Amino acid sequence: MLNPYTIQIMEVQITSENFEQLKNGSLPLAIDFWATWCGPCRMVAPIISELAEKYDGRIVVGKCDVEENEDLAGMLGIRNIPTVLFFKDGQQLEKLRLVGAVSKQKFEDTFEALR
Repeated sequence: MLNPYTIQIMEVQITSENFEQLKNGSLPLAIDFWATWCGPCRMVAPIISELAEKYDGRIVVGKCDVEENEDLAGMLGIRNIPTVLFFKDGQQLEKLRLVGAVSKQKFEDTFEALR
């Protein structure tokens, strides 16, 4: 039985080491690029957590700290945070890229488009 006071984190921590495996997995992948000092990132975080729980088993939702994974952020062209990238069948879906503190509805619409 789960302790009701335990916070469950549904997001996967994305690193340079596990990115390729997750990107090429059987489920679509959404990655939230963020940093601890970023105010808009903190605004988006609860929405990402909620969507990670809602889409558990259908979409892998991950978080990537850009300061700890500068090489991955650079390789993927992350210039502003928060940025959420989406991948399906190993390919980045550029048209679904979300940059900045967009609305919860926009996140939900994009997650639905990914499925």
